[in-house]
Amino acid sequence: MLLAGVGDNVVDRYRDLGLVFPGGQALNVAVHARRIGVGSAYVGVVGDDRAGRHVLASIRAEDVDASHVRVVPGPNAYADVGLTEGNREFLGGDPGVSCFELSDQDLRFLESVDIVHSSESSYLEGQLDRLASVAPLSFDFSVRRDDAYLDPILPHVTIAEFSLADLADDDALAWIEQVHRAGPRLVLATRGPSDALLYDGRRVWRQPPEPTNVVDTLGAGDAFISHVLVGFLRDEPFEVSLANAANAAATTCSSYGAFGHGIEDVQPEPGTTDERPVGSPAGS
Repeated sequence: MLLAGVGDNVVDRYRDLGLVFPGGQALNVAVHARRIGVGSAYVGVVGDDRAGRHVLASIRAEDVDASHVRVVPGPNAYADVGLTEGNREFLGGDPGVSCFELSDQDLRFLESVDIVHSSESSYLEGQLDRLASVAPLSFDFSVRRDDAYLDPILPHVTIAEFSLADLADDDALAWIEQVHRAGPRLVLATRGPSDALLYDGRRVWRQPPEPTNVVDTLGAGDAFISHVLVGFLRDEPFEVSLANAANAAATTCSSYGAFGHGIEDVQPEPGTTDERPVGSPAGS
C-alpha cells in the first residue's frame, strides 16, 4: 500500500516567529500518510539553497521515499505566513524552482502506487491526465471553484477535496453534489469550524471538528485529507477515517508548521549548493 504526493513543496516562513517550516499541500499529505503507517513517497523539485536542503532533509527524516525528488539550481518555493489568533494567513510567496514536467521515469514509478495526491498549488494541471492514467488521483482544489478551472480537471479525479469554510451548510451540500456529478468518486469538503462533509453520490457523512488549543491552523486540512485517503486505501468505514482525520487536524493545529521541523529563518549562503550534482535525484 503506497501513497505518493506529487507537486508542491515550500518552506513556510513565519516572519513574526523568525522560523521556517517545510510544507506544501502535496508534501504534507505524503508526510501525514507515512506517519499513519502507510508507505509514502514525494515526487517534486527542491532548490539547491538552504531552504531546499531543509525540505529534503525533513522528507528523509519522516521516512518518506525521496527517490524521485529532483534538486535543481535556484531558490526553493516559499510562502510567507501570518497568524491571527492561530488562524494562518498567506501573505505572499514565490514558486521558485518548483514547477516541473513529469518524466517517463516518474510515471513508471507512480504506476506502483495505490493513489496519487496533488493540488492546485502544484502547477500540474496540464499533466493530470498523465497522473490519472497510472493511479487513482486525489486532488485538492482548496478554494478554487471557477468552472474554467474545474471542468478540464474533474473528469480525471477520483477523490476531490475542497475548502468550503465560507459556505453555509445547504450551499456546501449543493456544491459537493454538483462536483460529484462531474466525475469524482468521492468529494470531501473541509469547512474550518463547521462539519466536514464527505459524499459518495448516495450518502453524506459529517464530521464535526475536535476541540483543541489552536496555535496554528496551517496544514490541518492536509492532515485531514491524508487520513481520509488512507482510510480509502484501507477500506475503512468512512465514520472511522473521518474521526481519525478530525483528531489529526486538531493535533496539527496545536503546534506551529504543517508537520514540524522548524528552523531559524536565515538567508541563504551565497554560492551554496546541494552536495549532489544539480538536477540529480535526491535518493530515498
